[in-house]
Amino acid sequence: MKQLVRRIGQTVALTLPVVLVTTGTLAVTRVPWAPPTGLDQQVVAASSGDGAGIGRSATAAGKTDGLAPQDSLRVALLDELRAKNPSAALDLLERSMREQPSLTPYCTSLATELGKAAVRKYQGDVQRARSFARPVCDGSFAAGVAG
Repeated sequence: MKQLVRRIGQTVALTLPVVLVTTGTLAVTRVPWAPPTGLDQQVVAASSGDGAGIGRSATAAGKTDGLAPQDSLRVALLDELRAKNPSAALDLLERSMREQPSLTPYCTSLATELGKAAVRKYQGDVQRARSFARPVCDGSFAAGVAG
């Protein structure tokens, strides 16, 4: 019994500092009073509308002038799907939801539309389109593939 208590104590003594340092470090990595890092400035520049934007070409940026943000994202996602593959478009969707939380209500419909577009891209090959499915926006991509 004494050895068991000693073993538990040693385990706690070794793991507790690691847990405390890790959680403390994570808690202060992004505080509002800290000066912006290069990454923060890059995210602001990408979402400001000045340039091509995240995952969009200059021509896609030109097509989205005057559109609502969700419609602009829809154009960018479909362009990404056409130019590359559904996985790249889902990556862009996931990144956009993380960087622009105000677009979250549109995530399900956008992912469903990507699923339908993937089936069209692969000329009705549902199996191939389904192979790109991931749990982005609660699996709505898979629902779009299914029809």
